[in-house]
Amino acid sequence: MTATLPFKLVPWVIESSRFSDRMVGARGIAVKGLAGTTISRYRCDMRIEIVSDVICPWCFIGKRRLEQAMAQRPDMEFQIGWRPFQLNPDMPKEGADRKAYLEAKFGGPARASEIYARITAEGAKEGIPFDFNGITRTPNTLAAHTVLRWALNAGVQNELKERLFRLYFIEGQNIGDHQILADAAAAEGMDGALVKSLLDEGRDTDVIQSEDQMARELGITGVPFFIFERRYGVPGAQDPTVLLEVIDKVAEAMARPAS
Repeated sequence: MTATLPFKLVPWVIESSRFSDRMVGARGIAVKGLAGTTISRYRCDMRIEIVSDVICPWCFIGKRRLEQAMAQRPDMEFQIGWRPFQLNPDMPKEGADRKAYLEAKFGGPARASEIYARITAEGAKEGIPFDFNGITRTPNTLAAHTVLRWALNAGVQNELKERLFRLYFIEGQNIGDHQILADAAAAEGMDGALVKSLLDEGRDTDVIQSEDQMARELGITGVPFFIFERRYGVPGAQDPTVLLEVIDKVAEAMARPAS
């Protein structure tokens, strides 16, 4: 196959071992529906983990593009896992007023509008109707990542990730609010009251912060970042054709006998 990837496919053999041990081997919650400390390795042809933040629009776009790539290989089974990364790790717990946030980050709404216009156009190509004007608050995403970690063990992480993306980018809801997060979890079959109680208690936030820090120590500075079979890392919301080629290359590497 002729190499056409617009980046070097990064080997993640040694690094991914550290990533696995420290990011997965954390405390779990001994409650039915939330319990467990590891990603279950059920039968699948390829495992793909995405380091992402729930307020990252390119992560939403990247999710759609990955889905398109996977759809081109209907004979393969994929296991998808989402890893935490906070774009604003120093964000106050209560979040920030959107206008104030844009002023600090981009120098004002005019520059932000210019940037978001491009993202809106890219999102439209993927069927995502971004409504950035509808967002009134930029949240601290620590709680959202915590619920997503629990959702992994409940078997609904990918579904909850989609729901949180839509709540924030399309409906303009504050996904830093514990009740909104609990309602979203309940809509995916989790125990909403339990989720709310554990979020208010602050359960597992230290675990998420540790996972976020580990991603940074491994050299991840932007998201989305895709990790295929813990062998190769791919940065950015690449086009479906690129992601498909990565899938094929990784599958080919997996099929080769160990030397």
